[in-house]
Amino acid sequence: MDVPGRSTDADSRRASAVGVAALDRAIAILDTFTTADRSLSLAEIAARTGLYKSTILRLASSLLRGQLLERLDDGRYRVGPAAFRLGALYQRSVVAVDILLPIMRDLSERSWESVAFCVRSGDVRTCLYRVESKHPIRYTIREGDVLPLLLGSGGRVLAAFFGEPGEPYETIRGTYYHLAVGDRDPETAGVSAPVFGPGRVLLGALTLAGPSTRVDAAFLSRMTPSLLQAAARATRAFGEDASDLELAGLKAARSL
Repeated sequence: MDVPGRSTDADSRRASAVGVAALDRAIAILDTFTTADRSLSLAEIAARTGLYKSTILRLASSLLRGQLLERLDDGRYRVGPAAFRLGALYQRSVVAVDILLPIMRDLSERSWESVAFCVRSGDVRTCLYRVESKHPIRYTIREGDVLPLLLGSGGRVLAAFFGEPGEPYETIRGTYYHLAVGDRDPETAGVSAPVFGPGRVLLGALTLAGPSTRVDAAFLSRMTPSLLQAAARATRAFGEDASDLELAGLKAARSL
């Protein structure tokens, strides 16, 4: 028999379910904002989430109190300062190697080829992390090696997303990857994709490469969707939207 004044287990479960649903909807509201949005109207949030305006207004009140949202003078909403604080805390807690190496190992396991992560250093690029191929004959580059910026798939991807004009950089910015055979070295071939961090900052280029006698254009084309998926995983883990990389991966897969 229920004790007066106390919630039953069923009541507790219902209350918990309602609370979780409200939290899911609040997260959906925050997720509507992209890096291209300075602010959104109530109607735009409703269209993107599929929620009733009355529901959005109720949840927005809590988000406003928590400073996860701000309401502007014109009635539009933008992401609030608490989100920035949480983002900064996340960035401080993230160690790049902990994110990148598991993703790079997965890609190397799938391809049996070498995977590297390079960053731009002025007019050159530097290899930060490296996972070796399982083949005895492999494309060899060591962590700390310095390579040209405007040669090789990784260098060209870095240059493209740092704004290098002309081709092939315009195409790279459209497809999110670059495949190169014998560009930097006549005996090597690779395909690279960008990895982004918060605020769409380019963090580096993820490259899958090997000897051109084994790693030809056809093989690299087959691996391009997997590379783009890996770049998207890393970008999401660093706290940035990766929908464009995911879409590029789907397009690359459909083109095979």
